[in-house]
Amino acid sequence: MTATEKTEQAPATRRNEKVGQVVSTKMQKTIVVAVEMRKAHPKYKRIVRQTKKFYAHDEQSSARLGDMVRIRETRPLSKLKRWSLEEIVRRSTLAQIEDTAHEAAN
Repeated sequence: MTATEKTEQAPATRRNEKVGQVVSTKMQKTIVVAVEMRKAHPKYKRIVRQTKKFYAHDEQSSARLGDMVRIRETRPLSKLKRWSLEEIVRRSTLAQIEDTAHEAAN
């Protein structure tokens, strides 16, 4: 393997990624994403759902309430914000209804 071949293969980023649902967009350039994790109970071995909220940076404020989004770990941006919006995986049906109502009004 030559040196040019080594540089062509970009190393995989080790930053953590999570997929969750937007539960709040009330802050400027910040969204709150609820990520659901399914884990086996240590004693009873039954699957238990756990939800954790993450504060993510949304530069264009493009995410809306109910959207499924992918967030990526980043440097600390504020006291609680350590994630940034990577992409919107799926728009919520509520957001689509709002878009059509807004277009009809204009």
